[in-house]
Amino acid sequence: MGAVLAVALPVFGLILTGALAGRARFLGEDATRVLNLFVVYLALPAVLVQAMAHIRPADLANPGLLLAFGSGILLPFLLALIVARRRGTPLADATLQALSGTYANVGYMGIPLCLTAFGEASVVPGVITMVITACPQFALAVTLIELDRQQQPHLGRMIGRVGGALARNPLLIAPVVGIGIAASGHALPIALDRFLGLLAGAATPCALVATGLMIAESGERFRPGRVAWLTGLKLLVQPAITWAIAFHVVRLPPGWAETAVVMSALPTGTGAFILAKLYGREAATTSGTVLVSTILSFFTLSALLAWTGARG
Repeated sequence: MGAVLAVALPVFGLILTGALAGRARFLGEDATRVLNLFVVYLALPAVLVQAMAHIRPADLANPGLLLAFGSGILLPFLLALIVARRRGTPLADATLQALSGTYANVGYMGIPLCLTAFGEASVVPGVITMVITACPQFALAVTLIELDRQQQPHLGRMIGRVGGALARNPLLIAPVVGIGIAASGHALPIALDRFLGLLAGAATPCALVATGLMIAESGERFRPGRVAWLTGLKLLVQPAITWAIAFHVVRLPPGWAETAVVMSALPTGTGAFILAKLYGREAATTSGTVLVSTILSFFTLSALLAWTGARG
């Protein structure tokens, strides 16, 4: 248990530090935006470029991981969508509810947590799960919302809008750059590798503090029953599906299976809240789910790390 706490407490301690700083506002009114930009555009991309530049591109082709992690997303997403629609919820609102119940905090919290728990061996499966979350899942949500917003949607315009948003995402560009370097057969120059290493070192603390800052700002009132339902999907149902497929259907290597399950068990990512604010729909539900799932995930993730035998 001591090893588990050695992994979990620093992670959640940094999130709590960010939340307290956000409440006290002693970092300034613009701290969340600036720190978020630093993490998204500099620190995390450095982690991804450096990690992917040192792996074999063939290691990324793992259909078992795609099936396990993808099913863990898709099945509860469809369940939440169907339940919301049966209650008469508009498609855009239902989509944001489904996203809140399945959108894992893989970039800000997942990569740092897996690096701390499992070491460098978790980077490749961790990056694959992050790409799945940031690309097809986000694209599906945006597509469904756009379908609801436009009575006569123009398919080409909608595809262009979704594709453009994904193409500008630095968390998708960075792994592609790293894979390109690896495929070229040339090693990173020592100076560049050390530069990326220094920048990457800031990713974990800054991403976790930024998560706390964003949680502190999400003070809208929400419906407890709805948030409890979505939090249950996120913290219990999604990792259970991933675990069943990863360990008993496709039988992934233990390290990859454990990483997939931990990434599935993460709390709701702030990307869902950002999308809700962008469209002006379900902001209270998404912010509430981010807050409650992050708090409760301390206990669920600690239990999960104890089960995996986190190496601290």
